[in-house]
Amino acid sequence: MHQTHLQFDAHLSRQKPESIRNRATACPFCVRDSLEDILAEQGTIVLLKNKFPVLQDTFQTVLIETDQCESDLWEYDRDHLLALIRFGVEQWMAMEASGAYRSVIFYKNHGPLSGGSLRHPHMQIVGLKHMDYRATVTLDQFEGAVIDAKPGVELNISTKPRVGFFEWNVILRDREQLDAWAVYIQLTVDYMMNHFNKNCTSYNLFFYELDGALYAKIVPRFPTSPLYVGYGLPQVPQNLGDHVQAMQERYFG
Repeated sequence: MHQTHLQFDAHLSRQKPESIRNRATACPFCVRDSLEDILAEQGTIVLLKNKFPVLQDTFQTVLIETDQCESDLWEYDRDHLLALIRFGVEQWMAMEASGAYRSVIFYKNHGPLSGGSLRHPHMQIVGLKHMDYRATVTLDQFEGAVIDAKPGVELNISTKPRVGFFEWNVILRDREQLDAWAVYIQLTVDYMMNHFNKNCTSYNLFFYELDGALYAKIVPRFPTSPLYVGYGLPQVPQNLGDHVQAMQERYFG
């Protein structure tokens, strides 16, 4: 079955709690004893079935990152960061290896422009029964101006972004360097949320497996360019080098 569009259940979506904009909403992830359909857990990290599976022909799971509702990825101590990324990748790869899905996507929404609904830090791992996300992804979308690199792992800023403007890539070619990959991801999120643009309140983190390598793409979220929405034309800012230099001086000086 060849499928090009995911079917979204709008009626079920209306039942989801929303705590990003409405901070008075009770957070369902804060009461550990009330969590249902837990699939795996490690310390304060929990993987469970999504209570509101709005995407048809998928298996949707939620990865609760921590029991600290007001925290986020850039604030985690190093041990928790590494445990989280290792746990997430293991669960993602296990779903891929199960053979039950054509492909499995792993991603994170944060902030009011990210497409998310809950403030509590979490990621999602979703098995797609009839779609292969790789069909819409090309390796040149991860090419970029190098900020820092170690054997088997690289951090860059896209020179051929998928959507346009600023996109950071972290590439892992040697799985033994997964911890260094995780640190690069955290430093990028820290820069994006605290030093990049005072109006940046939201980001997405997307994971990919392509030709044996793992890729993470971190994207600050602003209103999407009309040139991309209407014509699929990405734009590349001319000041990428300023942010390469700023990150090098701040984190790798």
